[in-house]
Amino acid sequence: MEGYEQFKTAVYALTKIDLSSYKEKQMRRRIDSLITKHKLSSYEDYIRLLREDRKAFDEFVNFLTINVSEFYRNPDQWKLLDQEYFPYLIDKFGQRLNIWSAACSTGDEPYSLVMCLSRHLPLEKIRIIATDIDKQVIAKAKVGLYNEKSIKSVPVDLRQKYFSRVGSSYQISEDIRKRVEFRENNLLKDPYPSGLDLILCRNVVIYFTDEAKTQIYQKFNRSLKSGGLLFIGSTEQIMDYRELGFSRRSSFFYQKK
Repeated sequence: MEGYEQFKTAVYALTKIDLSSYKEKQMRRRIDSLITKHKLSSYEDYIRLLREDRKAFDEFVNFLTINVSEFYRNPDQWKLLDQEYFPYLIDKFGQRLNIWSAACSTGDEPYSLVMCLSRHLPLEKIRIIATDIDKQVIAKAKVGLYNEKSIKSVPVDLRQKYFSRVGSSYQISEDIRKRVEFRENNLLKDPYPSGLDLILCRNVVIYFTDEAKTQIYQKFNRSLKSGGLLFIGSTEQIMDYRELGFSRRSSFFYQKK
């Protein structure tokens, strides 16, 4: 299919999502599958549909932003955060930690942060900034309703304390939800929060080009206080972390120098 460059320009005008920062082969495959689903024959036809059909537009943004998440994903890393890094952060920065969950998807990770930190601090002292590019998943995150698979790795005591059964789903408690402030944010173009003690951004940056990854990690570094931590996903590693101003604390935790 021809016209992908023009399509990228049109998508940016519509959504402010820059497809040039994503790995092209992977992204084109995802978009082409949507074009086929709608029985269209060109990128031009698909852009016309996105402009005219709100449902198709919402589907496109949701499909594009790859929302795969769960509570306490990779439990061993959360155990390390709980037992080693939260005590370190509290000792270094005090009890009012500034924490950002970037590309938070449906809220599983920022809510996991609140629950994990609640073992160390009273809930009223906890505040998490959580951002995502997708309005739909932010709306879902605010509702806080999840299936059984999503919460399977939550420690049993926290699951019993903070979730209630609603039909076949599970509702996270309002006590947890009100500790998270959700905002829209595009990692590729919007300003980042500053003065942070911890940034969590997991299994998202892998979808970007090497150039975009470097820019994001540089901005994460500038957003952190000296000694602050970046918590990344199990599918990721920062090869040039020293050049970017980090030291490596463990496989998935990097510290600003």
